[in-house]
Amino acid sequence: MKDTILRNEEKAVFALRTLYENFGYTQYRMSRFEEYDLYQENKQFLAKGEIITFNDRDGKLLALKPDVTLSIVKNARAGEQLREYYNENVYRTVNGEYREIMQVGLECIGDIDLYSTCEVLRLAKKSLEIISDSAILDITNAGFVNGLLAETGLAENEQAQLSACIAQKNPHDLASLCSSFGVSEELSARLVKTASLYGSFAQVEAEAMSMVMNEEMQNALDELRQIDNYFSGIGENSGFNVDFSLMNDMQYYNGIVFRGYVEGVPAGVLSGGRYDRLLGKMGKGSDMGAIGFAIYMNLLDLYFDDRREYDVDILVTYDSGVDMASLSRTVDMLMGGGRTVRVQKQDNGKIRCRERFHFGERGLEIRG
Repeated sequence: MKDTILRNEEKAVFALRTLYENFGYTQYRMSRFEEYDLYQENKQFLAKGEIITFNDRDGKLLALKPDVTLSIVKNARAGEQLREYYNENVYRTVNGEYREIMQVGLECIGDIDLYSTCEVLRLAKKSLEIISDSAILDITNAGFVNGLLAETGLAENEQAQLSACIAQKNPHDLASLCSSFGVSEELSARLVKTASLYGSFAQVEAEAMSMVMNEEMQNALDELRQIDNYFSGIGENSGFNVDFSLMNDMQYYNGIVFRGYVEGVPAGVLSGGRYDRLLGKMGKGSDMGAIGFAIYMNLLDLYFDDRREYDVDILVTYDSGVDMASLSRTVDMLMGGGRTVRVQKQDNGKIRCRERFHFGERGLEIRG
């Protein structure tokens, strides 16, 4: 199939599939449906939005899949190293509307060491670079903020409120909450700092070191240093930033968490992290780890549209009364070489094309 007849997003998906297969990942394919219990038991792992359910002929409650990761984890086996990628549509109800959302991503499950972690981060960064020349991958280790929150001695629900303020980069409300919860001024200042500490590892390392208060925080910072050393060693450390305000659902996520951005899209288009706790909850064993990410292709629709130079190669308009068979033969001729041709009666000026033709009584004429 010629590149000229592929849309930009289709080219990106093909390039992503090739990238993952080059690194030894195999494609995971799943049914549109799963038993509802799988999602109901792990709702906190899912993105916001209601699950779309229905009953099959036997009365069993099924769901249109709102997520791919849970299905992959369900099939993981202890002692196996699973590396799979996917290109699937997921289904959710958002604000009362049914949504079909394309996701591309991958999961690495099994014995997760430093190399496995760095490989997934590397693939996340390369995925963003396929989409855009201007991309950033923000990364953190959840243990850094979790360790700091543990020093407060607060109840879990109070820590969650502080965590939400950090994720929102809201230092004012964070400081107010710390004061109302009786957190010391020194510890409050460190928590507020996490909401704004951002930059390359070299830029944040010294200040982050000064904030360390326990082994969990030290281990988190050490892992970020190891990751930075890895990417510096292979000459690929540009485009990474440390952002300690990155917070996912800590009931499932642990360790490395990351989010990817491309220029021109206000929200993160890629999200991922380490989620060993989900495997433990699903009974996969304490010796198994998991890390992966998903790219939300629906967020890239407008991005790709803005960068699409042409909708088609050729636009053909025609007069009333022309011989339709002759028009069709002309269109077939123009399609030679893999060119795309759109035929409509009038040119409304909204179609972006390389060439314009008009088919009338005198045959085919160039219009621009």
